Amino acid sequence: MLPVAGAERFRSRGRHRPGGGRSPPRPAPLSAMAGPWRGLRRARGWAALAGLRARTDKFGGVSVDLGELRGSPRLERAAFGRWLRESVSQWRDEGRIAVWLRVPILQSSLVAVAASQGFAFHHAEQGSSTLTLWLGEGPSRLPGFATHQLGVAGAVLDESTGKVLVVQDRNKTINAWKFPGGLSNPGEDIGDTAVREVFEETGIKSEFKSILSIRQQHKHPGAFGKSDMYIICRMEPASFRISFCQHECLRCEWMDLEQLARTENTTPITSNVAKLLLFGYREGFDRIDITMREFPAVYTGLFYKLYHRELPEPYRNMT
Repeated sequence: MLPVAGAERFRSRGRHRPGGGRSPPRPAPLSAMAGPWRGLRRARGWAALAGLRARTDKFGGVSVDLGELRGSPRLERAAFGRWLRESVSQWRDEGRIAVWLRVPILQSSLVAVAASQGFAFHHAEQGSSTLTLWLGEGPSRLPGFATHQLGVAGAVLDESTGKVLVVQDRNKTINAWKFPGGLSNPGEDIGDTAVREVFEETGIKSEFKSILSIRQQHKHPGAFGKSDMYIICRMEPASFRISFCQHECLRCEWMDLEQLARTENTTPITSNVAKLLLFGYREGFDRIDITMREFPAVYTGLFYKLYHRELPEPYRNMT
């Protein structure tokens, strides 16, 4: 992910984030970078460094992507160190408040050079790492990287029989009944994750109807000590013949919902959500559902999904 990508979440109270806005930031003209280049024209690494461009954003930061280096990924560390030092000095003079430096994995030797000048890791992905340097006054106001992972499960209820789809994980020490589910993929909506995970684990096709519950757990051992959000959705089946994944599941079956709500052979979260689902099944799902509506975002061409209890018609159409 480029450090100027708008996907970086921006916290309140004046915190800075890279990118965003209605159009991508434009590269600074070469004349704006003239200072750092002058002393490097005879350096062995200058030819590669000439391919770099500094991109400014509307929050006062500047981003540099070392993936734009021309030719060989190898670069003389001394030449890069001098360029970076003079660049940072220039950006300070221009009033920039932060620097985002993306380093591809094949140029990782340059991380130590940047670290020696005060840069610190912000995040790393499969093929690159991103470092930051705060140039503004006071403590850094840069937003942190992702701190949560998101898991989604689907409670698939056959309303004609009152039975719900459950599985037992193959790799768990306790073979308790639970709803099929797993981790959400990047860019995947909650309902789409539930549909995919249910099908991958059980072979059952289903349709997302609502959110039933959200679990939040901090310092999760399965999330590298980060926080974990686990969402259980109400699903409607579109097929009924089970063909479960033998690598992930030990057992899979359609179980009577009341039996699941009463059994001790399940997890606490499954037991509680089964009771909630039973209540909705008997008294009306409108009493338990958290439904979804889609709205246009402030960023041109983007949309977001808002999840909340269903509003009565007079309130939904208020103007």
